[in-house]
Amino acid sequence: MNDHDERWPEERFRQLRQQADPDVDKVVAEYVQAQPDGKGPLDLVKAVIAELAEAKREARAPSGRPPASEIFDAIDFAKELPDWGDDKELLATGQAVFADYGLYQSAALFCKCLPMAYVEVASAKVLAGVSNLATHSLTRRVAETGQMLVDVMGLKATDSLRPGGPGHTTAIGLRILHSCVRALVHERYADRWDTGRHGPPVNQELLLATIFDFSVVTWEAMETMGVVLTEEQRTAHLYTWSVFGHLMGVDACRDGPLTLADVRPVSERLGRLYESSDEGRRLMARLLAEMEEFMHLGWRKLPRSLVHWVFRDAAYGADRVPELLGVPRPAWWFTAIFAAARSAHRHSWLAGPVDGVIRWLMRRAGRHIVVALIDRHSDGQAAFRIPEELARAWRIKQSRTAVKTREIRRTVRNTLRAPAQGRKGPRQ
Repeated sequence: MNDHDERWPEERFRQLRQQADPDVDKVVAEYVQAQPDGKGPLDLVKAVIAELAEAKREARAPSGRPPASEIFDAIDFAKELPDWGDDKELLATGQAVFADYGLYQSAALFCKCLPMAYVEVASAKVLAGVSNLATHSLTRRVAETGQMLVDVMGLKATDSLRPGGPGHTTAIGLRILHSCVRALVHERYADRWDTGRHGPPVNQELLLATIFDFSVVTWEAMETMGVVLTEEQRTAHLYTWSVFGHLMGVDACRDGPLTLADVRPVSERLGRLYESSDEGRRLMARLLAEMEEFMHLGWRKLPRSLVHWVFRDAAYGADRVPELLGVPRPAWWFTAIFAAARSAHRHSWLAGPVDGVIRWLMRRAGRHIVVALIDRHSDGQAAFRIPEELARAWRIKQSRTAVKTREIRRTVRNTLRAPAQGRKGPRQ
């Protein structure tokens, strides 16, 4: 057993599972108590979501109006980067990983990172229940997650994590939102929430898993796509997410960044969280439906196929995730690619062409996913926008005319698909 194994004993994970964020929880509880009669945690969740969206819009493009900061002003700590978190070179390298490989990471987010969250039962219960209560939309939360990824990693600007930047605003806002969610679950589901088994909602173990989902799990997914990051890139990427985690109140990032030496022991411990649940299956089904609606004709089953692909050889028990979430079988034509990939391991001359096909499919899926978020969520409470520099690099138009044109094309595609889907059923 090495030093990093000793740093992550089973007992530490049991403690993290039972630990929330007491400093912020105290502030939120006092805030809720001070509200007029009839207003409770659900109203606060909705207010924080709306205020966070407005605050991030102001951080990205200041309008000169006073920011929506009533709730944010209640938090008077975690405003600055930690002493260990001000390495501009590491931050720039970490953020460049997204700027340079963003379409692959977008595909990884939908095909692996989110399914990993859905297979953690406590996480799935919170995501399904709170999304329905607060926004009546399981997919709006997905748009907010995508926007978080862009705000933290997509600007190639280390200042995004400094006070007033969109990444910093997102971190503090999420910390408050998570506390509101804990208050909401306590109010609505206290008699049905198994704290002994799951710990408090959005506990420190799940927050650590979230940091790993956006870093380590992303690298693993990208490797199945044929994109292998260097040790320097992985170190910087994990460092950047550790800084974000510190701001978001993640205990494991409180005193220093996570390192590559932490990857194996933490991944092994987190692997025991994987379990099937009705909520997880429902979230996965809705996510696939959302993605598949935006696929071109003939490509509808691409998302489910890619989910199977990125989990096919996953370590620490993650290869079971598609089965645990009830992901439908891949498209028949993708099965042929699976067979070719297996053959490529035996015949090296096949490896190059097969890897090229996979990389092309992943970039195509990633682009469709980003377009889907822009088209469905470019206005309203959970606005999703990407910087123009990324939009140009990824050849994505965000104008109203472009969005409307894609809407017309999507309507035509769905009309053409409707008879076949009616005969086969929604889960075929």
